[in-house]
Amino acid sequence: MLKQGIKWGSEHPKMLFLIDGTGAILSAFLLGIVLVELESIFGIPRLTLYFLAVLPILFSVYDIFCYRVKSNNISPLLKAIAVMNIAYCILSIGLATYHFRKITFFGWSYLLIEVFIVITLATIELKAANHLILQKSVSPIVD
Repeated sequence: MLKQGIKWGSEHPKMLFLIDGTGAILSAFLLGIVLVELESIFGIPRLTLYFLAVLPILFSVYDIFCYRVKSNNISPLLKAIAVMNIAYCILSIGLATYHFRKITFFGWSYLLIEVFIVITLATIELKAANHLILQKSVSPIVD
């Protein structure tokens, strides 16, 4: 399934920004609104949820910009969002570890599922970006 995602992402790299942006908006909504209201069930402190919700909002703005940019060289843009996504996952795990005693089973489940999805998407973005770079270096230069 990952190979299919990489192949599709290499053929439709700009669509990866739409997928990433949509997921970021969903994450921001879940973290900043839903999980805040259900803090007692998930155990993730309110301020941590708000902090984590701000980052996906910024990522979605970046994704919209990248989707709309008129450039044939979007590999660096894909790599950048992939790195930001990986950093977000590391930060999420770090904050969850910091609040280890407060977070419930449901909180850990949510965070680990989100990290799995985001890391999978970041992997597809990185592989697609590398594929585009290879494609560009192999294709003949047209004047």
